[in-house]
Amino acid sequence: MAMVDALLPEFDREMTITRKLLERVPEDKFAWKPHMKSWSLGDLATHVATLPGWGAVTLNESEFDVGAQNTNTAATSLVDLLTRFDKNVSETRSALTGKSDAELMAPWSLKQNGQKLFTMPKTSVWRGFVLNHLVHHRGQLSVYLRLNDVPVPAMYGPSADEASNF
Repeated sequence: MAMVDALLPEFDREMTITRKLLERVPEDKFAWKPHMKSWSLGDLATHVATLPGWGAVTLNESEFDVGAQNTNTAATSLVDLLTRFDKNVSETRSALTGKSDAELMAPWSLKQNGQKLFTMPKTSVWRGFVLNHLVHHRGQLSVYLRLNDVPVPAMYGPSADEASNF
């Protein structure tokens, strides 16, 4: 089995779960923070909506420099948030579809202001810096929602608010 045949169903499932969570982010709470050192709900939700797009960068490029200017601004509405997410998911799914094992094992480097921080196979970056990173922040987002009395969807089984449909 080609690696992509295992990665696509996982990606699709994680993106479905993520969209369900993003759909529940209350626009009127975008500025809310659980602590003064924490991201706002809107900033965290924007990060979650943006992370799938890192997959396309990983798959289509051989490196990325985090020292470059950040043009990612916070979403201003739920529609904006979901539109960004859907675009990032679509672009990344298209980038993943049809990739060969050799392409997925090609080296990829993360740089900061031209200095190489690490080089790993694209599949390792895909798993660690795209999917696992997304799941981590999605977990944070679910706590933010809970603290605002927003029902949390079932993700890997039932939540306190929703039965599992898996």
